[in-house]
Amino acid sequence: MLDEPRSGRLAAWGNALLAALAPPDDAAQHIVGEDASHRVVGLPTSSGPYAGEEAEPVGLTLALGRLRSLGAQGLRVALPVPGHPLGLSGPPEFNSRALEAGEAVIATGTGTGLVPEVYEVGPAGDVHAEVLWHCLPVREGPPADVPSLGEAERELAEAMREATDVLTKLDVAGSGPVADAALEAYRARMEAGRRLLAPGYPPRAVRVLELAQRVRALVAIAYGDESGEDGGGWGDGREHGGAVSASQIAARAEALRPVERTARRAQVAAYNAYAEELERRGL
Repeated sequence: MLDEPRSGRLAAWGNALLAALAPPDDAAQHIVGEDASHRVVGLPTSSGPYAGEEAEPVGLTLALGRLRSLGAQGLRVALPVPGHPLGLSGPPEFNSRALEAGEAVIATGTGTGLVPEVYEVGPAGDVHAEVLWHCLPVREGPPADVPSLGEAERELAEAMREATDVLTKLDVAGSGPVADAALEAYRARMEAGRRLLAPGYPPRAVRVLELAQRVRALVAIAYGDESGEDGGGWGDGREHGGAVSASQIAARAEALRPVERTARRAQVAAYNAYAEELERRGL
């Protein structure tokens, strides 16, 4: 889990754009990242119960500009998984779509949420992702189970110790060349100086997100999914030379589940820090 979720990039750079801290083209470029394109479908044309929708998908800059004109106060992230509707507030249709995608963005103040649908395009050997964000009505309310930055930072410190302890006890960390290579790749990526979040976010949010990604990387390596490309469908870690029996794999999953949950909660807290600060200031 070394990469940012698409919802995180949209929320972070969308917030920077809403605050006029990043030009529209720069924000869109950061949101798209290595994908081929991002478009938005079902974008409301106005606010209120009789609002219409754009008939065709539109680009990110137009979509974010429209959300600002509709009164968007900030963009929040949701990273739900079965049994844990993290960051969601309803209604059921939106929650279901977000759960299926594993992520979503809520534009507070507009009653609108966005859920990504990802398509692969291009010939073999040169495949890229195209993303279509679906706009759906959301219920304005407190997001489920999102901690404050302070809570997240305290929980992460304990989660880091737990993750390291689990990997050591299960003979995963340093137990084979694949695990060694995964850890080294992660360290190299962290040292590359990649920018987390976007202008306007407090340093504490950056620190929390960085630590959350580090914890999720350790969990991914323990499960044999150091690439993070499967979206959280963990492996079993067999290739690292650690536990191989069914009971040992089950024990590993049981031990790491709360660690992974803590890291996801912290990620959402970091991405949502900007919107939280605006609400505290009454903006």
